[in-house]
Amino acid sequence: MEAVNVFSVGKLHIPTAPEIPTSFRKSLFLSNHVNSPISLLLRGSSKSKLFTALSPPPFTESSNQPEAEPELEGQAEKFDWYSQWYPLMPICDLDKRKPHGKRVLGIDVVVWWDRNEGAWQVHDDACPHRLAPLSEGRIDQWGRLQCVYHGWCFNGKGECKFIPQAPPDGPPIHASKKACVASYPSSVQNDILWFWPNSDPQYKDIITRKRPPHIPEIDDPSFTKLMGNRDIPYGYEVLIENLMDPAHVPYAHYGLMRSAEPKVKADREGGRPLELSIEKLDIDGFTADQGWSKGKFMPPCIFYVYSPDQPAPSGETQKPSAQKKFSLIFVCVPVSPGKSRLLWCFPRNFGLWMDKIVPRWIFHVGQNLILDSDLYLLHVEEHKIMDIGPDNWQKACFVPTKSDALVIGYRKWLKKYAGGQVDWRGKYSGALPSTPPREQLMDRYWSHVVNCKSCNSAYKSLNVAEVMLQIISVASIGIVATMKQGTMSVATRNSMVVLGVLSFALSRWLAHFIYRNFRYHDYDHTFR
Repeated sequence: MEAVNVFSVGKLHIPTAPEIPTSFRKSLFLSNHVNSPISLLLRGSSKSKLFTALSPPPFTESSNQPEAEPELEGQAEKFDWYSQWYPLMPICDLDKRKPHGKRVLGIDVVVWWDRNEGAWQVHDDACPHRLAPLSEGRIDQWGRLQCVYHGWCFNGKGECKFIPQAPPDGPPIHASKKACVASYPSSVQNDILWFWPNSDPQYKDIITRKRPPHIPEIDDPSFTKLMGNRDIPYGYEVLIENLMDPAHVPYAHYGLMRSAEPKVKADREGGRPLELSIEKLDIDGFTADQGWSKGKFMPPCIFYVYSPDQPAPSGETQKPSAQKKFSLIFVCVPVSPGKSRLLWCFPRNFGLWMDKIVPRWIFHVGQNLILDSDLYLLHVEEHKIMDIGPDNWQKACFVPTKSDALVIGYRKWLKKYAGGQVDWRGKYSGALPSTPPREQLMDRYWSHVVNCKSCNSAYKSLNVAEVMLQIISVASIGIVATMKQGTMSVATRNSMVVLGVLSFALSRWLAHFIYRNFRYHDYDHTFR
């Protein structure tokens, strides 16, 4: 979850008062489009000698003794995992021409664009006929969702409208309730498609009673709002707590920090005390004070970091729109045990021109590298937590400093209100998936590229460019080899040879670039 953490670090870093305005004087993406929040961290931390020290516990009670409040836990209101809105995907990465298969809370759903209703629809990803996945189907010429196994067709309400095998003059068997597919309430908010994980008819109009969480910066036209998504090979709980932990950035993301700000000497011993604290914690999540930034956990999915309005200098008035603001929005989706999905957005009200010039996939290259840099660590960590039991987390983990305040706060919320872990309703045995080979674990293509319109398009275009360069290389050398002596000047011949060699070399470099940025990029902390 490091990719995201690095970004959160840029925001969660607690500088001294004089450092605050300078952090935002430059665009966050000027020196390195994708790693710039790291440079924010470095600018502040480089001005004073960093050190590692223990600080008082973030809570008045002992951090490692949550069982000290059994009576409170017994009386606490319980969080219902299935009475919440869950995000599926950013709208910008959904193709209206095809259905998409997604899993949330262990529920397999198919997402498709219903042009007859002009809305995105969410159904069970199983045809009632023989349970074939509808996400492997197509949108037919009448705008219906068609199963490719036997051709059954469904409308936006999940009603079966056509069964090819049924006699046209026979009983309307397609009208049977058994022929319908379960349909879930869905809504678009903040350019993200959300769904309610209960298909019971009583929730048909749930949007009138409860709406998905709203973050105003995403809908504010004065802010940028480029989004990204990635499937993560570790669970929801570890994903969220990692995003709430800025203290790991100088270590887990050391190599990225150096590349983001090469003129600044990044020290692997660059940790420092962080004054983080929980201000309010209840069933609706918690708010946190992170020095000059604020954090908010809105369960079950959103962790939101933002800068509060800064007071204007004495004797001056300052419009809120004139202040440079930058937010970190992380949307964490529980998929299944050991798997989660991350959606991210970093709205800012300055440097808007950059997002209009720089393709979105350029940003994603660096953001994915950040995610990769501690992905293996967190995957292994989750297996160790499962071995000791999630209920024993605070006994097994020693978290004595205030830098862990948000992580402790999240674990406290999870245990007190949400049962200590995601409620899978008996769908799984509780075991985590086994650890796959490293190249599969850190795969980028299936976890991100195929689900991102921008990266998928860039991947295809760059592959075409690689093939074209190879063709130019072969053609250039071939022409020189087949031309008779004297029919081509020496200068022309040499130019053709140089063109062929350069084209071949460039094609090899491009193939390496594609593989490392769209397929697999290993991360070895020893040599970073």
